[in-house]
Amino acid sequence: MRPNREVTVPSLLAAAAFLLSKGGCYNSSERGGELGMIREYLLNYCTGLSKALESVSPERFEEFVHLLENAYQDERQVFLMGNGGSGSTASHFACDLNKGVSYGRQKCFRAISLNDNLPTLTAYANDVSYEDVFVEQLRNFLRPGDLVVGISGSGNSPNVLKAIAYANSLGAHTVGLCGFNGGKLAAMVRTPILAPVYDMQKVEDVHMVLLHVVMQILCTRIQG
Repeated sequence: MRPNREVTVPSLLAAAAFLLSKGGCYNSSERGGELGMIREYLLNYCTGLSKALESVSPERFEEFVHLLENAYQDERQVFLMGNGGSGSTASHFACDLNKGVSYGRQKCFRAISLNDNLPTLTAYANDVSYEDVFVEQLRNFLRPGDLVVGISGSGNSPNVLKAIAYANSLGAHTVGLCGFNGGKLAAMVRTPILAPVYDMQKVEDVHMVLLHVVMQILCTRIQG
């Protein structure tokens, strides 16, 4: 189902503030104090997340949207990769492109998450090295002009960096979603998208929020 509602960061903050205001509704002062702490933590987290989202470069974000539109129009492949939570984000966004944006259209996205073929990934990890699990898959499929998106909260994941270096050498357009100070990834890719916050969970949140925004934009802008 394509999106039909918009949930904004301010609405999250308002919800958190409302919950915090209800912290004293329990008879037990101990329970009420505990609940107040939980709700205060929620409010602080949402406030920090809002600030992190506001710090993302709108120019880089817009460039990323245009790159995806071009990949769609030119029928280029889009490769995504990451580790841990970032790997889940890569798989999630591949699904959003392949089904969420493409379903019912004559032309479809051609997105591949390099995290999703577990037999291939574990074969390379076991027989070669974990550092090669992404780059070796790119050697099978990547063509010049394709779009390669590396997702790394720290910006320093060796297997992502190795795949990005190969993609650059082959003439692909590389994008990096990173956090903290960007790490090595921000300097390697042609289009870095940085969530400048020193909190891994908020970095991952920012990446997922941005990719959901991208999905909604593409659903609106792509015709046919």
